[in-house]
Amino acid sequence: MKKSVILLILLVLVLFTAGCDEKTSQNSINSEVNMEKSVIAITQLEQLNTSLQKTPVFVKIGSRWCPECRSLKPVLDELAVEYRGKATIAAIDADKSPELAQYFNTVYIPDSFVIVGIENGTYVYMQENGNVSTDRSKARFVGRNDTDEEMFKKVLNLSLIQQKKADANDTKC
Repeated sequence: MKKSVILLILLVLVLFTAGCDEKTSQNSINSEVNMEKSVIAITQLEQLNTSLQKTPVFVKIGSRWCPECRSLKPVLDELAVEYRGKATIAAIDADKSPELAQYFNTVYIPDSFVIVGIENGTYVYMQENGNVSTDRSKARFVGRNDTDEEMFKKVLNLSLIQQKKADANDTKC
């Protein structure tokens, strides 16, 4: 009787231990996926400028208390995965970095835009129609929500085309 109780306890321990190893492995995989799809939290313009040297930058200005801003989080995560290495997906919390919200003249949130470069010290923005402008008011997406993912992708794709054109012009000089 004693042996069967001990055997049963050992069997239960083995089953629990096997489940723990599997969960740890799964958590490790989930952690790697989360690292891949990270949206960069911008708190200083220098971060934005550094990212801009590598790729176009999609920026969303919002706040934690804003329901529309929160509804964009999964969309931004998905964009970060899809455009990894091609475009930077970034977010500015207007409450934590009010000076950045003010710098970009943010009145309503969520406020999103794509920056494709810097010209004479001024940011160059991609408009929804494919034109570029240093006037952010022509290139902002105010109050957008999670149903606008396709429009965000369209503008990001246009910014990548713009980047290829700019890179081709740089190599000609």
